[in-house]
Amino acid sequence: MATKGRWSATTESLLAALDPEVDRSRTFADFSTYRVGGPAAGVITIDSVQTLETIRVARETLAEASGIRVPVLVVGRGSNLLVADAGFDGLVIVLGSAFEQTEIGADPGDDGMVRVRVGGSALLPVVARRSAAAGLTGFEWAVGVPGSVGGAVRMNAGGHGSDMASSIERTSVFDLVTGGPDEWTLADLGLSYRQSNVARHQIVLYVELALQPGDGAAAEAELSEIVRWRREHQPGGANAGSVFANPPGDSAGRLIEQAGLKGYRLGSAEVSTKHANFIQADPGGSADDVFALIQHVQRHVVDTLGVALRPENHLVGFARGPEAAGAPAGGE
Repeated sequence: MATKGRWSATTESLLAALDPEVDRSRTFADFSTYRVGGPAAGVITIDSVQTLETIRVARETLAEASGIRVPVLVVGRGSNLLVADAGFDGLVIVLGSAFEQTEIGADPGDDGMVRVRVGGSALLPVVARRSAAAGLTGFEWAVGVPGSVGGAVRMNAGGHGSDMASSIERTSVFDLVTGGPDEWTLADLGLSYRQSNVARHQIVLYVELALQPGDGAAAEAELSEIVRWRREHQPGGANAGSVFANPPGDSAGRLIEQAGLKGYRLGSAEVSTKHANFIQADPGGSADDVFALIQHVQRHVVDTLGVALRPENHLVGFARGPEAAGAPAGGE
């Protein structure tokens, strides 16, 4: 259902300038694996750098005239994203199919590594499977992470003893304020545990990975084992993976379970009975309920165990209390 008229004047002006490219009919239930969330003022799917430049110029021109820069939210597969029931008063940007490709180099370089060029909207499990099928190792961990490559770079996604920082050589990034694209090295990205230097207004267009040639059969076997392990230990359904980053030397899931919150429910949201660091949203549920449960878990773990958990999910559009400090503000 169209939502025109409920948004700020500056957002409406930008959407009008970009019309008819903008889709006003979407909600964040379409863009988040929680399958909840309010309306998006406008969504635009990107299939060229030129479209990004058009958006950048329109947004900066409007900012110069009004003194207000319209917020943007870059969304990948939404596997780490929660947007409030009130929605997002700004422009949602989604990379299209032109940025899904995976190109595997024919031969190893002088260092013995094979380069794999991957678009920012490519799915991590797809890249993991294609790399393993080509006899490359080092990216098997990604088969269990249902996100996009661009989102994975932004949060330095990882699992099973590895992460994006272990394979990235360079990236191509477009800045919606200064333009581009520009090439970033691994050092430029500043990757650390579930964090990077990629800002909310910057878009990862491509990534170049350096992977090791190896035993393709062994890589395929590892993929199968990772999938088996995740199905056994982690819930399916409407969730966005691990809600909280693990504290140094400990497990967020263990702490939440120790605090007695496994299976705890608030409204349409519940701490998973299978893994306490996952929150499940009911069909047709409320993003605000999920956020309230995140806050409750934070408060209770601090009060009970004295440990402050930092949300790993990207939380957008919520009023922040002290308990939400450290939560990321952008979208995956």
